[in-house]
Amino acid sequence: MTLNATITDVTQRIVARSKDSRATYLDRMARAAEDGPRRAHLTCGNQAHAYAAAGEDQDDLATGHQPNLGIVTAYNDMLSAHQPFERFPALIREAARQNGATAQVAGGVPAMCDGVTQGQVGMELSLFSRDVIALAAGVALSHNVFDAALYLGVCDKIVPGLVIGAATFGYIPAIFLPAGPMTSGLPNDEKSAVRQRFAAGEIGRDELMKAEMESYHGPGTCTFYGTANSNQMLMEFMGLHLPGASFVNPNTPLRDALTTAGVARLTEITQMGNDYRPAGQVLDEKAFVNGIVGLMATGGSTNLLIHLPAMARAAGIQLDLQDFAEISSAVPLMAKVYPNGLADVNHFHAAGGLTYMIGELLEAGLLHDDTLTVMGDGLKDYVKEPKLKDGGVAWEDADRTTLNDMILRPVSNPFQKSGGLADLQGNLGRGAMKISAVKPEHHVIEAPCRIFQDQEAVKVAFRNGEFTDDTVVVVRFQGPRANGMPELHSLTPTLAVLQDRGMKVALVTDGRMSGASGKVPACIHVSPEAALGGPIARLRDGDIVRVDATNGVLEAVDVDLDAREPATADLSGNGHGVGRELFEVFRQNVGLASHGAGVVV
Repeated sequence: MTLNATITDVTQRIVARSKDSRATYLDRMARAAEDGPRRAHLTCGNQAHAYAAAGEDQDDLATGHQPNLGIVTAYNDMLSAHQPFERFPALIREAARQNGATAQVAGGVPAMCDGVTQGQVGMELSLFSRDVIALAAGVALSHNVFDAALYLGVCDKIVPGLVIGAATFGYIPAIFLPAGPMTSGLPNDEKSAVRQRFAAGEIGRDELMKAEMESYHGPGTCTFYGTANSNQMLMEFMGLHLPGASFVNPNTPLRDALTTAGVARLTEITQMGNDYRPAGQVLDEKAFVNGIVGLMATGGSTNLLIHLPAMARAAGIQLDLQDFAEISSAVPLMAKVYPNGLADVNHFHAAGGLTYMIGELLEAGLLHDDTLTVMGDGLKDYVKEPKLKDGGVAWEDADRTTLNDMILRPVSNPFQKSGGLADLQGNLGRGAMKISAVKPEHHVIEAPCRIFQDQEAVKVAFRNGEFTDDTVVVVRFQGPRANGMPELHSLTPTLAVLQDRGMKVALVTDGRMSGASGKVPACIHVSPEAALGGPIARLRDGDIVRVDATNGVLEAVDVDLDAREPATADLSGNGHGVGRELFEVFRQNVGLASHGAGVVV
C-alpha cells in the first residue's frame, strides 16, 4: 500500500527540521556504541562493587561474557498500575538466566499518581516528575554495567520520562514491559454521572466514594483511555513493546509469559546477541510519526501533545503541533473508548484492540511499515496477537474483523473521518483541543469570557450560581512557569453540568486538562503562557472569545490586546509546601508547552 501523502509530507518535514540535531544525536550514539559491552571498561574494583550482592549470578557477572540487563523500575504499591511490578524483577532474573544472561535492578524512578493528586497541591509537581524520572533513569544506568535495559512503567509522566532516559542511553537496546489494565469495574459512564451529580450537589460524598472505589478496585492501570493507556498504545505503535503486550491484565499467565518473552528478546538484540537494535535507532522520525498516528486513531490523551515533543527532542527529533494537526486531518478516529465512548480498554482489547487497528492503518497506508522495532523490521509483526503455547508465547495471525463496531471500526467506516485533535491559533496564542469526545455542535463557541486564576475559583463561582449565560471560562497562570502546569481535571464535571443545562461553554487555559479530557470543548496548553506575558494575560472579563475547532481559531474578537498591559499574578504561594520548594529551578528553566515543557531536554 502506498503511504498516505500527508503522512509522507509530515515525515519529510520532521526529517528536514531535525536534520542537524538528529545527526548530532546519532553520531554521539554511534561513538558510544563503539566502546562495546559496558562492563569491559570498569576496573576490577568497580565491578566488585556492582556484583557484590548478585548471589548466584555473581560468578557469571564477574567472569562470563553474556549480556547483563538493567531493570529500571517505577514500582510502588500505592499506584494500582505499578503495584504488579513488585513481581517482575524475580521473573526477569530467572528469564535472563534461562537465556544465558543476567539481570539486575539498576534503579528505581518515582511514579506519582495524578488520580491521587487531581485538584491537590501535589499536582503542581506532576509534569516536572517526568524530568525527574528521566534524571533518575540516567543515574540508574550511569554505572555503565548494562548491555541493555528493561523499563517498567505505565502511567502519565512515567513512560515519557523513561523514554527520554532510553533515548539518552540510545546506544543500548531497550524494551518496555507493561503491567496491564485492571479488570473492568463500575462502568466509566456511570462513574462520570455520579461525579456530575456530586458536583451539582444532588448526592453526598458517601455515594461518590462508593462509586469511585467500585471503579478503581484492583491492581492494574485505570481502565479509561487516559494518558496511562495512551502511553501503552504509543509504545506498541513505536515498536518498544512486544506485539499485543499493552492491554493484557496483570498477574495472568499470558502477562507473565509476555514479560519472560520480553527478556528473551532483549538478550537477542544486544551487541552481544545476533540482532543489535539500539534504542536510538528504534526511536527515529518514522517511529514518532507512527506514534502520532496511533494517538489520533484512538482519540488518545492530550498530555501526549506535550510528552511526545519532549521524548523526540531527547532523540534529536523536533516535533511541532502542526505535525499533530496535519496527521489528525488524515487519520480517521477508529475507536470509541471512554471518555469518547462507553467502553473501557478491556472492551477495546477484546474487540480486536491495537492488533486490529495497526493492521487496518497499515493497509490504508497511514503507518510507516519499514520502521525498526524491538521485534523485527516494520510493524508487520504487530498485526499478530500473543497466545499461550506450551508455557510460552506464540504470535498468531489475528482476526481481521472488529468484534464490536460500537467500539472499534475499520478505516473504511470510522467514527470520524479525522482524528481527535485541533490546532487553534490566533491573537490569544496557540493551543490544542481534543475533539474526539466533543460533539460537533460544540466545536465552535463564541461568548463573553470570565477570567479565573485557579480551578477552585471556577468551582466556587459555579456553586454560587454565577454562570447563567454562555461563557468561555479562562483559567490562566496555570502554565509550567507559573506553577508546574497542573491538570485541571476537576473542572470537567463542573463545566459538563453547565453544558448539560443548555449553555454554550468552553475552557481556555495555559494549563493542562488530562487524558480524560471529555465532552466540554477545551483549548489547552495555550502558549505563550500568562506567566510569560502571553496574550492570554491581556484578556479581561467580558471580552468576546472565539474558540473554533473547525477552522483552528483562538481569538479575542474586536479587542486590541497589544494596547493592554498583561495582568500579573502573585505566584509566591506556588513556591513552597508539599515539595514545591524543591522544584523552583524547574519552574525557572522550563521550556514552552508547545516545545514539550522540558527542563532536561
